Amino acid sequence: MEKWDGNEGTSAFHMPEWMIQFADQKQEFNKRSTKIGRRSLSRSISQSSTDSYSSAASYTDSSDDEASPRDKQQKNSKGSSDFCVKNIKQAEFGRREIEIAEQEMPALMALRKRAQGEKPLAGAKIVGCTHITAQTAVLMETLGALGAQCRWAACNIYSTLNEVAAALAENGFPVFAWKGESEDDFWWCIDRCVNVEGWQPNMILDDGGDLTHWIYKKYPNMFKKIKGIVEESVTGVHRLYQLSKAGKLCVPAMNVNDSVTKQKFDNLYCCRESILDGLKRTTDMMFGGKQVVVCGYGEVGKGCCAALKAMGSIVYVTEIDPICALQACMDGFRLVKLNEVIRQVDIVITCTGNKNVVTREHLDRMKNSCIVCNMGHSNTEIDVASLRTPELTWERVRSQVDHVIWPDGKRIILLAEGRLLNLSCSTVPTFVLSITATTQALALIELYNAPEGRYKQDVYLLPKKMDEYVASLHLPTFDAHLTELTDEQAKYLGLNKNGPFKPNYYRY
Repeated sequence: MEKWDGNEGTSAFHMPEWMIQFADQKQEFNKRSTKIGRRSLSRSISQSSTDSYSSAASYTDSSDDEASPRDKQQKNSKGSSDFCVKNIKQAEFGRREIEIAEQEMPALMALRKRAQGEKPLAGAKIVGCTHITAQTAVLMETLGALGAQCRWAACNIYSTLNEVAAALAENGFPVFAWKGESEDDFWWCIDRCVNVEGWQPNMILDDGGDLTHWIYKKYPNMFKKIKGIVEESVTGVHRLYQLSKAGKLCVPAMNVNDSVTKQKFDNLYCCRESILDGLKRTTDMMFGGKQVVVCGYGEVGKGCCAALKAMGSIVYVTEIDPICALQACMDGFRLVKLNEVIRQVDIVITCTGNKNVVTREHLDRMKNSCIVCNMGHSNTEIDVASLRTPELTWERVRSQVDHVIWPDGKRIILLAEGRLLNLSCSTVPTFVLSITATTQALALIELYNAPEGRYKQDVYLLPKKMDEYVASLHLPTFDAHLTELTDEQAKYLGLNKNGPFKPNYYRY
């Protein structure tokens, strides 16, 4: 495995035999369902489960919405009560969503089929804190099939699909999550995953760093038995580097966020599609001719800008990095400071991973009916706390949509209270999440099985070989055929015919 500093050297990662065999046989496990209506069914189920205010039917009975899941006594069909979800009776609907997701996650399903015989995660006790969606369910059930025990909480109070959480609980997974948790609920759910009599985690899968932070704060002795952390968000990775720099990182950590398969596919292509979906579902707006400012031109920002430009929007970009700024200019976007356009734009989108990108001063100067939303993981990018003052009126329009009204009658439209738009207000493309989930699974397998001493208490990147392997597993879906190097060509380039094909410093 290569460390974060990018220094070249011999990779410590050794591909297991089952992975090598699987690479040669991946076509066998890539058969896709051709059932009539599968795609339309996927959309109808996903949309109806997004919120109870949708025009589509909701699985949650209105009378059930009154009580907090923490106040209920629920059991699954096996008699277990080691979970806390909105309504265990929704499990059947959630199972259908998971089955649909499985059809769009070919590599993860193939990995499950190929590796479950060897159980590479036997003995692993994984505590996870991620978005709980149908795609996450496929990952969790794959980890279970590979031998792991899992306990799970949600990393976002709005992104949980209640019926999926119910299906996981029905299948025996201790899940503590529901859509619309309070801040207190959020930390309570994480604690219920971690603080369990007779069960202690030895692996962490985190998205945002909240789970890792909670264990450091409340149960630091647990790190004596934890083998490693796998983190997939820019926010969580930043926190890990801070711990490492301060000498407080107790275990090895795998930075999935900066792997090529995460950056270039989940961050870019996923956001390119889901930004439009989230805005349409919440506001029903027309994009053509609208003026939009996108704060940040990393992979997420690039995806958002490309989608909005294609829909006919006039797009401005803010950036602190001159390289990303130059990319924005070369892609045809005008680079501005937020103050220069804040009075005229119709939509403000943050995707920096930073804090206070949009301040109260910016919010005060926005035009009437300006839409404000966040596509970064952290909910700190928009200073929402500054809007909770007596002189401003909050008016709920629909689920995840609020009018914040000023004394003079001006209002802005705030989406998901400044939290992640696409997973709070819509859904994301399953196929792209298959790439990220496969990367996470392989990172967990590598860290868990690594001999003592291979990894120190530091942050590591996935090796290029593993990135290429994950990508290759998804190519058969498109009936794609890779060109193979001849011996002469490989010798000329100084490469192994089987990869890796790019040096560590290469930027795709």
